[in-house]
Amino acid sequence: MIEKHVIANADGLLFTCQKEMELAREPFSPYRPKKEIIVGLGVAEPPAETAAMLDAFHASCPELHGRPYLLFISRIHPKKGVDLLIQAYAKLVADHAGTSELPVLVIAGPKDSDYGKQMQQLARDLKLTDNSGASVCFPGMLQGDAKWGAFYGCEAFVLPSHQENFGIAVVEALACCKPVLISDQVNIYQEIANQSAGMVCTDTADGVNQMVADWVAVPEPKRVEMRSNARNCFVDLFKASNAAKRLSDVLRSEKREARS
Repeated sequence: MIEKHVIANADGLLFTCQKEMELAREPFSPYRPKKEIIVGLGVAEPPAETAAMLDAFHASCPELHGRPYLLFISRIHPKKGVDLLIQAYAKLVADHAGTSELPVLVIAGPKDSDYGKQMQQLARDLKLTDNSGASVCFPGMLQGDAKWGAFYGCEAFVLPSHQENFGIAVVEALACCKPVLISDQVNIYQEIANQSAGMVCTDTADGVNQMVADWVAVPEPKRVEMRSNARNCFVDLFKASNAAKRLSDVLRSEKREARS
């Protein structure tokens, strides 16, 4: 009753991505904005990669033993699709038993909540952790050098979320030249898909299973291309300076129109 007037009286609505703009049309009736403009959301450049970052991460996750890994870094929460990811990884391990070495799955985030403990138990029940070297590693919350070391060292970043308005960690992974494996409930999935900067799946067991299996089958030349695309996607759409310029251009344009 109130917000529709705010929308109708505004000179324009600014959005961070295409999906956000589309979803905003659903809850208000009537919905009559004067303008809908996508300006993006600026994310700062990550610090340059250093050996200290990789050392800090490996100290947080010694079970890796230098093996390649897929990285989930977020809250360990039901909406993030962590259970689907662990189950998809278990299927991947079963399907590749005795044929090749698979990347470890690193699930980084605060792990002492009830749900976090449930996910650790799920990994144990699926026999994905043992004393000789974990297939799934729970290093807890990563900060500073350990966080950036995790990003820079991973094969790909994965977030099969059931709902994500934007996904800062997704963009941080892109900035570190990492392909992102995400669900179509992460609102920036269209931008990722359009620039071939990763893979997109439905937020279902079948969808996540297929995406994880597809990633493992990607040949190295294609992965090199996807890493380049990931960085280009960040620069084109999410780099803070470029997002600021888009916003500035919009505001200047509106100012000119108001004067005329």
